[in-house]
Amino acid sequence: MKAKFNFKDLMRSQIFIPVVALLLLLVFNLIMDPSFFKITLGHNSAGDPVLSGYLITILDMGSELAILAIGMTLVTAASGGQDISVGATVAITGSVLLRILCGGNSRPEEYAAPLIVAFLVSVIAGMLCGAFNGVLVSIFKIQPMIATLILYTAGRSIAAWVNNNELPVISEPSFGYFGGFIPGICIPTPFIIALVCIIIIALVMKFTTLGLFTQAVGINPNSSRLNGLNPVFVKFLSFVILGVCVAVVGLIKVSRISTINYSVVAKDIEMDAILAVALGGNALSGGKFNMAASIVGAYVIQCLTTTLYKFQVQADALPAYKAVVVIVLVVSSAPTVKDWFAKTMKKVKANKEVG
Repeated sequence: MKAKFNFKDLMRSQIFIPVVALLLLLVFNLIMDPSFFKITLGHNSAGDPVLSGYLITILDMGSELAILAIGMTLVTAASGGQDISVGATVAITGSVLLRILCGGNSRPEEYAAPLIVAFLVSVIAGMLCGAFNGVLVSIFKIQPMIATLILYTAGRSIAAWVNNNELPVISEPSFGYFGGFIPGICIPTPFIIALVCIIIIALVMKFTTLGLFTQAVGINPNSSRLNGLNPVFVKFLSFVILGVCVAVVGLIKVSRISTINYSVVAKDIEMDAILAVALGGNALSGGKFNMAASIVGAYVIQCLTTTLYKFQVQADALPAYKAVVVIVLVVSSAPTVKDWFAKTMKKVKANKEVG
C-alpha cells in the first residue's frame, strides 16, 4: 500500500524548522545576488585543484560547528545545560597538538613526534577538559554554564602556558591539509572530517543505547536511576564526548594557519554551537534531542554568517544581526508556537468548511 504524504507530520518534525531556515537563506541570496551560488574550480598556491565560492565556504567553516554541535547536543540533552568553554578548550587542544609536534622548538623544520601521536595527545587533553567539566556537573551538581565558566575564563591562559606564551609555527606543508585541501581532492578537508564524525555518531546512535540513555537522564534523572541507569556516568560521558569533538576542531583550527593565536582562535564559537543546538529544536533544558537537526542548524548558522559577511555587515554588528534572526527561528521552532500555528490552521480549515 502506497504511503500517504502528510504535510502536517512534516511540519511537526524537529528538523523542519532548520531545513526551512536554510532554504529561506538560500532563496534570499538567490534573489539578492545569484552569484552566491557560483562555484569555481581553481588552484591553490601549491597548484592543486580546489573548489571555491560562498557555498564551499559554508561547507568548510560550517563543518567545525557541525562537529561541535554533535557533542553540544549530547551535553545539552543529558545535563540540561550548555558548555561555554568549548572555544577556550579548542585553544588548549590546539596548543597541546602544536607543543607535541614542535617539541622544544617553536619553529621546527620537521615534526618532533608523529602527527597521529600529537593528535591523540590533544584528544586526551580535550577529554580531560571534558572530564573536569563533567565531574563538576555530574558529581558536584553544579549548573553546567557555571561549571564550564572556569575553563572559559582560564582556558586560553592555560593554552598559552602550554607553549610558554610562544606562537609555534609548523612549516610542514602536509599539516595544512586538515584545515585546507588534500592534494587531488577539491572538497575542503574539514567537510570530509565532519562527514566522518557524522557517520560515526550515526552508527553509535543506531547500534548503542547512548541516545536512549541520554534522553532518559535528561528527561528525569531520578526515574532513570530507578530503571537501572547511572545519570552521573551518562552526564560525565557526554562532556567527555564533547571534549573529543573539541579536539577534532582544534586540529582543524591550527591546521588552517599552521600556528595558533590563543586569544582569537575559536573566539565565540561556543555561542554558535549552542545556537545550532537551539535552532535544531532541541530543548535547552535537556531531554529529547535530534542530532540531525543540530547538524543542519550548524550549517544554517554558518550560512547566515556567510550571508552577512557577503553583504559587508561590520564584524562588530554581526552578533546583533545573528541574534535577531536566530531568535525568530528559535521562537518559531518552539512547541508552543507550533501548537498555536496548528490550532490556528485547524480553525481556518473549519471556518472554510462551514462557509
